[in-house]
Amino acid sequence: MSTNVENHGPGRGLIGGFLQSVDRFHSRPALVVEGRPFTYAELYRVASRIASAIVCEEQDPSSLVSVMADRSLMAYAGVLGALGAGRGYVPLNPNFPVERTRYMLTLSGCTVLVAGRESLGQLPELLQKLNRCITVILPDVSDPGTLPDSFPHHRFVASADGENADLGLSPQTSPEDIAYLLFTSGSTGQPKGVPISQSNACSYLDHMLQHYDLCESDRVSQAFDLTFDLSVHDLFLCWARGACLFSLPGRDLLAPAAFIRKQQLTVWFSVPSVIGVLAKLRLLPSGCFPYLRYSWFCGEPLPAAYAELWQQAAPNSVLENLYGPTETTIAIASYRWEVANSPKQCLHGIVPLGHVFPGQQFRIVDEERNTVRMENAGELCLSGSQVSCGYWKDSKKSEEQFIRLSGEGQKRWYRTGDLVKQDQSGCLHYLGRIDHQVKIRGFRVELQEIEAALRRACASEDVVAV
Repeated sequence: MSTNVENHGPGRGLIGGFLQSVDRFHSRPALVVEGRPFTYAELYRVASRIASAIVCEEQDPSSLVSVMADRSLMAYAGVLGALGAGRGYVPLNPNFPVERTRYMLTLSGCTVLVAGRESLGQLPELLQKLNRCITVILPDVSDPGTLPDSFPHHRFVASADGENADLGLSPQTSPEDIAYLLFTSGSTGQPKGVPISQSNACSYLDHMLQHYDLCESDRVSQAFDLTFDLSVHDLFLCWARGACLFSLPGRDLLAPAAFIRKQQLTVWFSVPSVIGVLAKLRLLPSGCFPYLRYSWFCGEPLPAAYAELWQQAAPNSVLENLYGPTETTIAIASYRWEVANSPKQCLHGIVPLGHVFPGQQFRIVDEERNTVRMENAGELCLSGSQVSCGYWKDSKKSEEQFIRLSGEGQKRWYRTGDLVKQDQSGCLHYLGRIDHQVKIRGFRVELQEIEAALRRACASEDVVAV
């Protein structure tokens, strides 16, 4: 097989592991979508055609490329195509409100949009709302129909236009180049952009590859939307090891038990609330997931009761709680659940955040930004190679959240807004959000403590204090 893949040394960035797996495992399955498998060679060829179209349409290597697709071959190939062209990608979900998508597309500055067939329903309204010209690449649409006539100021490149163009995936990137730009909810109601560099992303991936023994026989879940940064973990940890990625259909996202068993998944990653849904539906009997080797949870606090339920359901699995804001690249701390010891380490019924990854730094500070003593609560601040440079085109917000701390020189720290404390063993515990701390008659009260009392009183994990 000829893939035009050059050497995968420095300069390949986030996609480097995938390119190595194309060479080593070209005939093995890389991706399964709606039950259909695609080999590494097949996925490479589709991504390569997309990359070639991107390079032909936009010569500026610093430009970003939007990918609007959802749980399809083109969604994953679009991400790889953008990275393979040496560009950072901006994921857009065709199921999101058009105005939100327009805002993100406009703010990103993208001049190229890769659109999967599933986005055709939203595309006309989106194009009508744009106030500048873009090129729309339609990799799985042979005929764009009336789109060119309806929107003559935009350019359309259908699959038939690039059938013979295949320049291969040979990106040249620098550590500071943007790997992806994601948008998170903002306090003003408008999404704020978080650019993650190649260096940020590769620092995270290097840590995970060093600490977890995934291999080509693993069958890895892909439950997170591509607009959520935890999806980056799914894709690139899997493909760096030659494993197979199983995209969960939308119908299985809330209650994936049958999917996990049918596909015999060995690696699972989701938000903890999935455990609660499965438990309510009585779909978590003991030993029901015997093939799972790794189970990761992230994105929200993990109740100890949920961890115990999942460990019983997946008795052969390592279970870990991961923690990390988008601004610190996917996850930056972890805690491994141990059946014998972990329940007594939990605070207010919540699994600890654990320890920050080697090479990354943390400080717990008070309102004056002074470091607090051990066992005292404060705001968690993070620094290191995984921390983003700031918010996209928002210097004011960046100055508020990316700060200097006394005694730390010019080092930049990200203010997480999370209230934590460190116990005598060095383990970090999540106490809630800074803005969820209230005063009653002059006394500080943590809402998480109230929620812990409610859990005990109601015998339910689904409680909230406001």
